[in-house]
Amino acid sequence: MAMNKINGGMEVIGADGVHVGTVDQVEGDRIRLKKSDSFGHHKGHQHYIELGFVADVEGNKVRLSANADIAVTLEEEPSGRPVDLG
Repeated sequence: MAMNKINGGMEVIGADGVHVGTVDQVEGDRIRLKKSDSFGHHKGHQHYIELGFVADVEGNKVRLSANADIAVTLEEEPSGRPVDLG
């Protein structure tokens, strides 16, 4: 997988094609999503998705290996702890 093709502003979509968020930047082995545009957005929290969940990079889209409703449960806070969505 060509992770070096992931850039800020790219759309992140689930395997089902549903919008999950927009890439802010890649930090190490995670994608940081823009605070203002992430599925399951929590005010004041930065959301991250592990690069291991990236299935493909297609044009200006980052496709995940999980559907959007599952991908949101994979989002993490900067500390690496899963985000409490409930």
